Amino acid sequence: MDGSNTVMLAKDTLSASLAECYVTIGDRRYNFMQAINVEAKFEKQKTEVPILGKPGKGNKATGWKGTGSATFHYNVSIFRKMMLHYKNTGEDTYFEMQIVNDDKGSAAGRQEIILTDCNIDGGVLAKFDADGEYLDEEMDFTFEDFSMPKEFAELAGFALAD
Repeated sequence: MDGSNTVMLAKDTLSASLAECYVTIGDRRYNFMQAINVEAKFEKQKTEVPILGKPGKGNKATGWKGTGSATFHYNVSIFRKMMLHYKNTGEDTYFEMQIVNDDKGSAAGRQEIILTDCNIDGGVLAKFDADGEYLDEEMDFTFEDFSMPKEFAELAGFALAD
């Protein structure tokens, strides 16, 4: 090491609100501009493996699951329509969600994640708040697959030379 320390520039952080979210249900695509926040998580499922000659156990990845949560303004009924359809027919609805982060001021650029076979866990049917400023709602969901058509650019100084 030569003593110099390359640091990330503050301008390369991502603005939390400079994002886009689209939901595709069947053959209809929606600009989910009502979204306040969305978070999708990938969790590896692991099995403990006993290993002869070691006092501790190893860990072997044996699968994964995708879960997510969203908060959005209470002014759209598409998810309530999914719940009603399921209640009336027993037929569940799966959908796709595209999440784009794109802060033009950051050298990181744009990232795009597409979650497929999303399925809501449940949701709010009705609400009001006589003392509130605005109404929002939360929703948990699962997804069965994902892709990353566009990834962030590596920032200068991130990758170290051998």
